[in-house]
Amino acid sequence: MIKISENISIDEDEIQVKFIRSPGPGGQHVNKVESAVQMRFDAKRCVAISWAMFERLKKLSGKRMTLDGVIILTANSTRSQTRNREEAFERLVELLKKAAIIPKRRKKTRPSLASKTRRLDGKKRKGSIKKLRGKNISD
Repeated sequence: MIKISENISIDEDEIQVKFIRSPGPGGQHVNKVESAVQMRFDAKRCVAISWAMFERLKKLSGKRMTLDGVIILTANSTRSQTRNREEAFERLVELLKKAAIIPKRRKKTRPSLASKTRRLDGKKRKGSIKKLRGKNISD
């Protein structure tokens, strides 16, 4: 079980790990070793994730989530298969932790009298400076 928060845990069986050949330079090592990791997590069908968390996860993951609600992460920064696997797991857990945080609602407030007067004073000051830039008619 992977612990995301106090009341959210995900079973490791829900995450599919596939090893693929890593793109880019590397010569013979890249051509014969499958060191890159492609991780798939079906967030839409996961029982531990609520609908609200899924919506936040969809927003956070962006193009990494398919239309079916599957998050696909690829890690290929190192030559080691195990380190790439750990990196992909860390990125998935981090993404899920961010989605688990419920954003606070903004309370609507009106600007105070002091802030209004500061704003108007600044506008008057700016206007007087601009007025001084005008053409001299005395010539």
